[in-house]
Amino acid sequence: MLQNLLSLRSHLKRTADLIKTGWHSLVPCPCLLCGAESRDMICAACHRQFFSASTARCFCCAIPLDNHERLCGSCITEPPAFQHTWVACNYEVPLDQLVLSLKFGHQLAVAPSLAGTLADSVLSAPEPDQPLPDFLIPVPLSRERLAQRGFNQALEIARPLARQLFLPLYPRLLSRVRDTTAQSLLHPDQRRKNILHAFVPDDGYEDKIRDRHVGVVDDVMTTGSTLHEIAACLKRHGARRVSNLVFARTPPH
Repeated sequence: MLQNLLSLRSHLKRTADLIKTGWHSLVPCPCLLCGAESRDMICAACHRQFFSASTARCFCCAIPLDNHERLCGSCITEPPAFQHTWVACNYEVPLDQLVLSLKFGHQLAVAPSLAGTLADSVLSAPEPDQPLPDFLIPVPLSRERLAQRGFNQALEIARPLARQLFLPLYPRLLSRVRDTTAQSLLHPDQRRKNILHAFVPDDGYEDKIRDRHVGVVDDVMTTGSTLHEIAACLKRHGARRVSNLVFARTPPH
């Protein structure tokens, strides 16, 4: 069984690489990080420098660890509702600019590159027995925030990520029913209360949740409060397992 999983991951990674690099190989463009001409939006040198290093992380919340323990102390003492988190990198200079250019600079062309590095992380993860989700969903925005921004950055990442991982994507499975205060504006102790009961499944999707492994896609994970609340909502409606697929993880201060 393990050998089959390893072979499948290897095949998926080769195919994802072809999807990811297909049109970039025809049209050279400046690297998003260093500006050098590249056949990919993140050049090979920057990819080696920023995305190839292996970082010890908590299996559950993906926070960087100084040791090789499987779980951090917080996930042991107060386990979140999700079981696993994949991330591509830490949210730090200069990689934070990739997120900011997408989220606030409206550079939607950045999203496939974020998805590509995240897909690489998922398919190259050191836990070969960790199953891929049955399908993906993006962290939803409220109607007010979506109207203000004009797009959902998590969905922009989830679309190419689903294609590269050959997974179904259900962008309307969850709705955000409360326009909460932006989590980034709150103290960490206030974030879980702020987001409590903010999500509900849309009509017609509850059967898709029951007894399934759901993958939740987002751009940045800071305290994990939003992802915990989404996972708790999915578990209340019968999800068997919830995993997060997040481009960047904020390291501890």
